[in-house]
Amino acid sequence: MPLPPEMPERAQHTPVSGTARPLVLLGIESSCDETAAAVVRRNPDGSATVLSDVVLSQTEDHAPYGGVVPEIAARAHVVHLDRLIRKAMDDAGCAFADLDGIAATAGPGLIGGLLVGFTMAGAIAQVHGLPLLAINHLEGHALTARLTDGVAFPYLMLLVSGGHSQLLIVEGVGRYSRLGTTIDDALGEAFDKTAKLLGLGYPGGPHVERMARNGDETRFDFPRPMVGRPGCDFSFSGLKTAVRRAAQAVMPLTDQDAADICASFQAAISDCVADRLTRAMRAFRHRYPDVESPAVVVAGGVAANARLRAMMTKVAADNGFSVSIPPLRLCTDNAVMIAWAGAERMAAGLLDTGTTKARPRWPLDPDAVPALGAGAAGAKA
Repeated sequence: MPLPPEMPERAQHTPVSGTARPLVLLGIESSCDETAAAVVRRNPDGSATVLSDVVLSQTEDHAPYGGVVPEIAARAHVVHLDRLIRKAMDDAGCAFADLDGIAATAGPGLIGGLLVGFTMAGAIAQVHGLPLLAINHLEGHALTARLTDGVAFPYLMLLVSGGHSQLLIVEGVGRYSRLGTTIDDALGEAFDKTAKLLGLGYPGGPHVERMARNGDETRFDFPRPMVGRPGCDFSFSGLKTAVRRAAQAVMPLTDQDAADICASFQAAISDCVADRLTRAMRAFRHRYPDVESPAVVVAGGVAANARLRAMMTKVAADNGFSVSIPPLRLCTDNAVMIAWAGAERMAAGLLDTGTTKARPRWPLDPDAVPALGAGAAGAKA
């Protein structure tokens, strides 16, 4: 039965590769508490042109709760997403007929928000006869450095965010090998919980960093979990406990106490990440001994921390790696990276992402043993 006029049959788009032609994609991101839409063009030479980038932050909505409330986030996506998509298209000067595809985050993330964005993307793709690309949010982070710096495969990636702390080798589009992950809490969560404990506000990372500038990082001898152990896994749960005990021991807290705790916490974090990153660099060189100038890419919101950025740059230099850290706007959740990941997949002829629905869990390396177990929703990262 033919479709009604308002629902045309899907147009046939031949996958392209290499330098065949430019690709223009609309990207949609709604995996957590940022509602975002962007239009990106992948040029024939593999470079990128960001035609529009629209992000609506929900930070103020969630701040009173000290963290993201999934129901509030999902409702905000429902209210604002269509308006942001229209603005992204207008800013780019594009009509839907000018697009080669729609890329939307399908996971991992909060399922309510994912359903909003991915369903919207599917409707747009169906109406306008465009390919729909289900994008792994982590793949968006993994490929951003190719948009900003043109980093060549293979390269090492350190992903540090509110929900993930991982070290992976990015071997190509759709090809990821996990070296290590957190066995308990993510680094961004550790920052948020420390800030909440000290009454500093949400999101925790910027508040902890700001307080640490006036603190004594040698006052509290916090543990360095996993440092010196084999492998590249992270652990931050015990460090959070040590911070809580230190704060309780000096109650009532003064501003200087809080600053010293933040500085000592940040120093411990820096040492932990430096140790894990160094081990990952050695693992990369063992696997790819012929790569003359390897690169390490740092992604995720925690990459905004100046102390960590300086440490990562030094560790990379000490181990003969170049370092690529995208601008802060592209380290946090955004739709530019989703559109770009879609364009990279389309250019490689990878239109089948292996999923046609939103999913709260979606490891980049499907062969890696789950460090946190698995359940009905799938393997945990």
